[in-house]
Amino acid sequence: MAKMKKAKKPFYKRVWVWILAIIIVSAIASGGEDDTATESTATEEKAVTEKADTKTEAPKVEETKAEPKQEEAVEEEQVQEEEVQEEPAKPEVSLSQQNAIAKAEQYLDFTAFSHSGLIEQLKYDGFSNEEATFAVDNITVDWKEQAVKKGQDYLDMTSFSRSGLIEQLTFDGFSNEEATHAVDTLGL
Repeated sequence: MAKMKKAKKPFYKRVWVWILAIIIVSAIASGGEDDTATESTATEEKAVTEKADTKTEAPKVEETKAEPKQEEAVEEEQVQEEEVQEEPAKPEVSLSQQNAIAKAEQYLDFTAFSHSGLIEQLKYDGFSNEEATFAVDNITVDWKEQAVKKGQDYLDMTSFSRSGLIEQLTFDGFSNEEATHAVDTLGL
């Protein structure tokens, strides 16, 4: 009697192939961004503290037996200390903070946002609360003008009463002052 050979399943019908495919797609989708962000932040903080340490150290001057050289050295040291004091330490902006600032500016070019609304949008895009707040606080924005633009956007979509538009704008995160200014400017 001849034995019948068992028919093999095509590779795409095997369970292990699909599990492997899901793992690969998940790894690609996540991109490992969380790990690199914390590592780069730690590296940047270390670099900032090292720079601060080197700036605060006063230059050392070797003592010599001749007094005129000592006086010159003392004068040089005083001049160098003054130079160090004149340069205020500027906080370095991390790449992530630069990206958050750029993203905030892109959003404002596209549509109007309130201060808190823009922070929330940046957080939704994956920036941390600190990065989003830093970005919004470090761009030049006339929030009253943003309220006027947002109010006009709402009026273009539908009709509002004066109090209804103020309520909508405050719901969007604008202050009562900004919302009232917008409604006054729009003529409601």
